[in-house]
Amino acid sequence: MDNYKEKYEYWINDPYFDEETKKELKSISDNEAEMQDRFYKDLAFGTGGLRGVIGAGSNRMNIYTVRKATQGLANYILKEGTQDKGVAIAYDCRRMSPEFAEVTALCLAANGIKAYVFDSLRPTPELSYALRELHCTAGVVITASHNPPEYNGYKVYWEDGAQITAPRDKDIISEVDAVKSYSDAKTMELADAKAKGLYEVIGSEIDDKYIAELKKMIIHPDLLEKAAKDIKIVYSPFHGTGNVPVRRVLKELGFENVYVVPEQELPDPDFTTLEYPNPEDPKAFTLALKLAKEKDADIVMATDPDADRLGIYAKDAATGEYMPFTGNMSGILIAEYRIRELAEMGKLPENGALVKTIVSSNMADPIAEEYKLKLIEVLTGFKYIGEQIKWFEENNSYEYVFGYEESYGCLVGTHARDKDAIVAVMCLAEVAAWCKTRNITVWDQMLNIYKKYGYYREGIHTVTLKGVDGAKEIRDIMERIRNNPPKEIAGLAVKEFRDYQKDEVTNMSNGEKSSTGLPISNVLYFDLDNNSWCCVRPSGTEPKIKFYMGVKGNSLEESEKNLEELKQEVIKKLGA
Repeated sequence: MDNYKEKYEYWINDPYFDEETKKELKSISDNEAEMQDRFYKDLAFGTGGLRGVIGAGSNRMNIYTVRKATQGLANYILKEGTQDKGVAIAYDCRRMSPEFAEVTALCLAANGIKAYVFDSLRPTPELSYALRELHCTAGVVITASHNPPEYNGYKVYWEDGAQITAPRDKDIISEVDAVKSYSDAKTMELADAKAKGLYEVIGSEIDDKYIAELKKMIIHPDLLEKAAKDIKIVYSPFHGTGNVPVRRVLKELGFENVYVVPEQELPDPDFTTLEYPNPEDPKAFTLALKLAKEKDADIVMATDPDADRLGIYAKDAATGEYMPFTGNMSGILIAEYRIRELAEMGKLPENGALVKTIVSSNMADPIAEEYKLKLIEVLTGFKYIGEQIKWFEENNSYEYVFGYEESYGCLVGTHARDKDAIVAVMCLAEVAAWCKTRNITVWDQMLNIYKKYGYYREGIHTVTLKGVDGAKEIRDIMERIRNNPPKEIAGLAVKEFRDYQKDEVTNMSNGEKSSTGLPISNVLYFDLDNNSWCCVRPSGTEPKIKFYMGVKGNSLEESEKNLEELKQEVIKKLGA
């Protein structure tokens, strides 16, 4: 059924699909472009799961595509023979999230696999924690993270608590693809699932254990006893899952002056106060910064809807202005504080490892070198950081100290195996308290770190290309760069060209080739002179192609200037 019109007719006429779905589809009968976009392909179950626009159609997030994907996951679990362990399920505040969670649970139950379902919305990192605490074989979280309100998604985790990685991801995809008909996906009534012990609601008992694990990550409880009450924090959950756990953990640690942005406190699937519920977007902080100025806050923090990403602003003592931190900056700020303090206390492990993705700040390199930590680089995606923790434990090789990625995500501790903005908020609050006792701001401390390690700055340029034509254009851009890599960019010679799709590193001075040492991935990376670099990759979850770049200068001003020059040249030379 390759023809999108045939697929459309099938959904309109087959009795399997409900009347509401058919009514929605009939309303677009005169819109050829919309029909094509909804049916030109099946919504792809990628290496992390599903992500798409909510609506009727094979290329949309709906109960049918979710159930079909879950049947594939169930078939994989049954083949693995781990069905008795069950699957944990969490969901966020988005439209259809509770419904998709229930569809997932009842499909698993109909296959004899017990579902543990949270009683209301929860952060993604708590799902990662819960499935390990409950000794489940897998976990599913219904979320579209920081995507616009029309999206939802379905992320799959395995028993180690991390999102699925190779080769398991490909094996699960094969099982999902093997489910050819929507009607092959099983389901059952909720009452029957509960009666058979295949559906269990989970709640506060997991919350209590999760929060207790987070609090173990505080380095100086005595410091908080003295200083926490003096810190003023403005926080926004961006209408999402962070509201309850963030407020709880900060309160239990003695932070009395926590001001939650009232307009963004409660769940809102339409994200009415935000153009884009993403802490990377400066406009998303408009209300938080207004409140911060009213309260004279020390630090401003916001988590994305599923609370795995964190954005922050902190006051510049010299100007009184609130300064934005990139994800690289906040990650480095937490890492440097924890590593330095643990080292001074004699608690830094001798075989400690600092893990980052290939597109994250290279400021991690000199920090790791100073404290004799193993620096490990992985592909983009926090699941690869989670995978490292699993390998450390299995091989008894390294002890995880910290991991971060440029896209506003980090993980302190190993209670979860995905980025955790709840623990990041808590750790940054401790950093703010430490700074307060030294009469400096968090921004001042960031400047101190730059002064010590170098003025590293990073940027990103994203191009959105939607639909069939957009997908082709993204493929064409990648192939053009791959087949004709430039020898210099912005006057900087390319020292190394890495093609992760081909598992090939080319030394541009002598043409010698070697392996990347990382899994196959559609990523191109240019290592440039003067501690500069750039990288290009298609997004795994959105119709976008992303261009990353990084530089190092002798001052913030010089770095910003160099970064802008490199960015413009990347846009021009790589065809962004």
